Amino acid sequence: MIEKTFIEQGIKRSQLEEYLRKELEKAGFTKSDVVKTPLVTRIIVNVTRPGLAIGKSGQNIRQLTEMIESKFKIENPQIEIKEITEPNLDAIAVVNKVKALIERGYSWRSVAYKASHDIMSAGAQGVDLVLAGKLTGKGGRKRKQRIAEGYMKKVGFQSSWVDMAKATAYPKPGAIGIKVRIVRPGIVFPDKIDVKKLLEDRKAKEEEKKADSVEEKTAEKKVEETSEQKKAEKKEIKEPEEKEAGEKKKAEKTGKHEEKKAGKKEEKQEEAEEHHKKAEKAENKSFSTETGKGKQKKVEAKVIAAKEKKVVKEHKGGK
Repeated sequence: MIEKTFIEQGIKRSQLEEYLRKELEKAGFTKSDVVKTPLVTRIIVNVTRPGLAIGKSGQNIRQLTEMIESKFKIENPQIEIKEITEPNLDAIAVVNKVKALIERGYSWRSVAYKASHDIMSAGAQGVDLVLAGKLTGKGGRKRKQRIAEGYMKKVGFQSSWVDMAKATAYPKPGAIGIKVRIVRPGIVFPDKIDVKKLLEDRKAKEEEKKADSVEEKTAEKKVEETSEQKKAEKKEIKEPEEKEAGEKKKAEKTGKHEEKKAGKKEEKQEEAEEHHKKAEKAENKSFSTETGKGKQKKVEAKVIAAKEKKVVKEHKGGK
């Protein structure tokens, strides 16, 4: 049962790709990818002319989504148009271009050579273009023509790194099969690795790293020196300011100390004056009390004398 589901999914995908190829042939369709998500089924379409695929205000895409949803029963399809930036390095795009030009009536020779030249000028490492079929006019025998430039791998695991595409053109004389192989730039094959060059590149990289490290160290030293100079300048600026501030503080402290001393002296003087005043008051009081006592004694003596005189007079009168 699981195998059947996988087979059904594969058949559905191939049918969808054929349908998209027919519908988007003018837009330069190359391939499509289906990505399923929990909410949406994304269909990524690679084309050389995205304007024709999208249409006026997205009309073509809307029609395509409706047709895909109804025909292939895909829930919530979302078509994403992806432009091929370099069509001369895409084997499918090159095959479709050669096929369209041959079917229009252009000479296969001029078309094939121009295509190979464009591929190599785009930066490819190698190209192999094969045309087989009714290359001559009516009544001619079928034949095969091969155009190759640069480096190419056809056998082994490394051949999977080569981009390959096939197509069949149907001009009036008869069918012509087209096969294109392209080795894209950036692919490194094991037999193309130069050990000496690798070692030289490594040495050059190490030297660059050393030079960078030396530059970084020198830059760090310069930064440290500048920071130290700035600190020294700040210290030089701060030292006289600190001295002035210290002198001001000392002067303030000495002034406060002198003020305190003067205040203490004044307090002592005031205390002495108060003490002197108190002593004078006490002396005055004692003097006044003594004088009062003396007066009382004199009065008492006078009273006693007066009494004695009276008594004497009375005694004399009685006699």
